[in-house]
Amino acid sequence: MNQILKDKLQQRKSNDQFRVLKLNDGIVDFSSNDYLGLSRNTELATLIESEYKTLTTSLGSGGSRLLAGNSFYFEQLEEYLAEIHQSESSLLMNSGYVANLAVFSSIPQKGDTVLYDELIHACVKDGMRLSLANHYSFKHNDLESLENKLKRAVGTVYVAVESVYSMDGDEAPLIEIVKLCKQYGAYLIVDEAHTSGVYGKHGSGLSCALGIEKEVFVRIQTFGKGLGCHGACVVASKEVRDFLINFARPFIYTTAMPLHGLVTIRNAYDYLSTHLNLQAELRKKITLFREVVETSIDSVSAIQVVVVPGNNAVKKKAQSLQKNGFDVRPVMSPTVKEGSERLRICLHVYNTEDEIITLGKYLKQP
Repeated sequence: MNQILKDKLQQRKSNDQFRVLKLNDGIVDFSSNDYLGLSRNTELATLIESEYKTLTTSLGSGGSRLLAGNSFYFEQLEEYLAEIHQSESSLLMNSGYVANLAVFSSIPQKGDTVLYDELIHACVKDGMRLSLANHYSFKHNDLESLENKLKRAVGTVYVAVESVYSMDGDEAPLIEIVKLCKQYGAYLIVDEAHTSGVYGKHGSGLSCALGIEKEVFVRIQTFGKGLGCHGACVVASKEVRDFLINFARPFIYTTAMPLHGLVTIRNAYDYLSTHLNLQAELRKKITLFREVVETSIDSVSAIQVVVVPGNNAVKKKAQSLQKNGFDVRPVMSPTVKEGSERLRICLHVYNTEDEIITLGKYLKQP
C-alpha cells in the first residue's frame, strides 16, 4: 500500500501538482481570506475574551448538538444570525465545507436534479456525490447554458451558485438567476462564503445587499473569511432547519462547536455592525489594486486574479513574489483548469497603499 501511495505522490510531483504546507514567515499577507482584518483585531479579541470568561471554563461542547452539545447560547446565536441574514431561521455548522456537505447530501432526493455552476466550490461537488440526485454543471455565469439545462431537468430542481466565486472573485448574476429559477420552478441555493461580512448591512451577504434574500431557498453563510473566525450557518426556512437536524449526517454526527467559537461569531457580527466603515475601506483597496494591476478577470471583490498559465510558471512567479516579501500563493491545476493557473491575490483592509502599489510593480515584471 505504501508503494501505491508513493507512486501517486510521485505522479503529482511529476505534474508540478505536489502540495506542501508552508508557514507565513512574516511577509505581507496577500493570501488569507481575512478581508476585514477581524481575525487580528485586538479590540475585538478583548471583547470576545471578556464575554467568554463570564460564561464558562469548559473547553469543549461535550458532544453533538443532538446529544450533549446543545446550549441556550447556541439557540440564541442562531436566532440572532437569522435576524442578521433576514431569514426565518438558521442552523450553525462547524465550517462552510460541512454546511455544503449537509445541504447537498440530504435535501436533493433520488430523481431530483441539481444544476451547478461549473466553477462551484469543491465542497458542493462533494456534497452532491453523497446524494442520490442527478447533478449537471452549466457554463460559468452563463444564463443561456443554465436555461438550457433547466428546460431538460427532471424532478425537483435545485440551482447551486456562489455569490462570489473563490477562484475568480467574480459575482454571480443573482438577480437574473432568481428570475430563471422562478420561471422554471427551481430552488436556488447560494454559497455566500466570500460575501459574508463583506457585503450587506451588518455583513449579511450579497443576496441581502441585492434585496433578493426571500427568493433564495437556502444560503450558506461562512464565518472563516470576512468575519475572521470559524464556522458557518445555513439560513433558510424553519422546515429546512428541521430537515437538516433530522437528515443531514454531517450535522447529526459531528461534535458541536465549543462555546468560545460561538462567542467569537457573536462578537464578530456585533463588532462589524458598528464598524461598517471596514467594508468601504476594503472597497478602496480593491479599487487601488485594479488601477495599478491589469487583470484578465473581471472581479470587484477582495479576490483578484493574475493568470500565469502552467503549474511550473505560476509557482516560480509566486516564489519570486514571496522572496520580495509578499505572501501570494499559486493556484495550480487540477484545482483550476489546465492553462488557467493563476496567482490568487486577496486584499485586506490592513494592506497599505504602498504595499499594493509595490506588489503591482512586481507583478508587472517578467
